[in-house]
Amino acid sequence: MNTKIRIMPCLDMQNGRVVKGVHFVNIKDAGDPVECARAYCAAGADELAMLDITATVENRPTMLEVVRRVAAVTTVPFTVGGGIADVKSAEAVLKAGADKISTSSAAFRKPAVIAEMVKEFGPERVTVAIDVDQNPKLPSGYEVYIDGGRTATGKDAVEWAKQVDAYGVPVILPTSKAGDGAKTGYDLPVIRAIKQAVRAEVVASGGAGKLEHFYEVVQAGATILLAASVFHFNLISIKDLKTYLRQKGADVAGK
Repeated sequence: MNTKIRIMPCLDMQNGRVVKGVHFVNIKDAGDPVECARAYCAAGADELAMLDITATVENRPTMLEVVRRVAAVTTVPFTVGGGIADVKSAEAVLKAGADKISTSSAAFRKPAVIAEMVKEFGPERVTVAIDVDQNPKLPSGYEVYIDGGRTATGKDAVEWAKQVDAYGVPVILPTSKAGDGAKTGYDLPVIRAIKQAVRAEVVASGGAGKLEHFYEVVQAGATILLAASVFHFNLISIKDLKTYLRQKGADVAGK
């Protein structure tokens, strides 16, 4: 199992453009996805994620043409999410060039779809994403949200992560709604709680704003560090981030 620390820029997509919001709203344009992907691969990204942020809410599949164009220039493992509701839609995204698919709302609504995807494509090609927000009434203090962070489910986030882990997926991707785009730091308690509860690798997502945030979340147990705003708007370079993490003693992948 590759547990070296990997850096994963994320392309949030809307209407064929890379965008970035704060707390899942207030969306700003951040560029052309093909140009972004090419630049990130050249800059030393270890993996790349692309998320069609309105596919589920608009009840449509992921934009396959954009997946094809981005996959054509991407030289690192490429995960695509958004609107992947079943084996058929997952297969279309993989055929378009993605290395892995990420499913969230559909997996929550029908957990059997996780097992179906794992059986069809192999566990290494399936990631389950979990949008979370704080809810002190639940045992872990965190609740699962679906539909791009719009719909509360009443389900405890750590309990759901344990269920997901039982299907054998190697990567779980929790995103903190409170942290998303805020640049105030990753939501460390939920990362820590999920990592302690599962065997899967945990992706840190939502809230990176400065170098220290990345090291804090490595200490909390994340091995894949996803970020968007800080990379899109040139606040932090991947090279500088890797240098910083190595100086802190982290075992970082790549150059």
